[in-house]
Amino acid sequence: MSNLHDVIRQRRSIRRFSSKAVPKALILAVLEAAGWAPSAHNAQPWRFIILQDANVKRELAQKMADAWAADLAKDGVAAEESKRIERIERFENAPGLVLSCLTMDGLRKYPDEKRQSYERDLAVESLGASLENLLLMAHAVGLGACWYCAPTFCKEIVRSVLKIPEWIEPSALIVMGYPAESPPVPPKKSLRDYCYLDIYGKAFG
Repeated sequence: MSNLHDVIRQRRSIRRFSSKAVPKALILAVLEAAGWAPSAHNAQPWRFIILQDANVKRELAQKMADAWAADLAKDGVAAEESKRIERIERFENAPGLVLSCLTMDGLRKYPDEKRQSYERDLAVESLGASLENLLLMAHAVGLGACWYCAPTFCKEIVRSVLKIPEWIEPSALIVMGYPAESPPVPPKKSLRDYCYLDIYGKAFG
């Protein structure tokens, strides 16, 4: 209990890494832990792609950064070139880079759109559980990691670069490596702020 408690409390989102290479076996161990997460109907609707090829990582990072800049332009905001380059380098230079994806394979199929949308919600929740396992395991084995949702905003670009089939939906990128920073504890809400129990006498606002 105490070890798990420590892992949960000590884990941080790490964005800066040393140049030390991450053994593929360690990445696979982290992904195996992700696969032990609970899931709706035990469908295990997660799929993970380990990105290793430098050219593929560069192309993906550049096209995602271009998509980000294009979105800002639609909002009437000019993207700062320095931030665009930072986004490219964030993924291109990550010692370990994994794309998490969602699939409806194994989930129940309903004739009406409403219930089917709920089934997708279950798949998204299940993927979130697997990502939490992944992040905690990464910390437990001495790695740092950070979960980026950028692919959610440019799914078709990610699918095109990586030649992902239509039944697999790109979701998030996880960068991993040996930490080169020790971020402070971010502000956390107290239990009273997010847990609504009679003993606290607090109702939803």
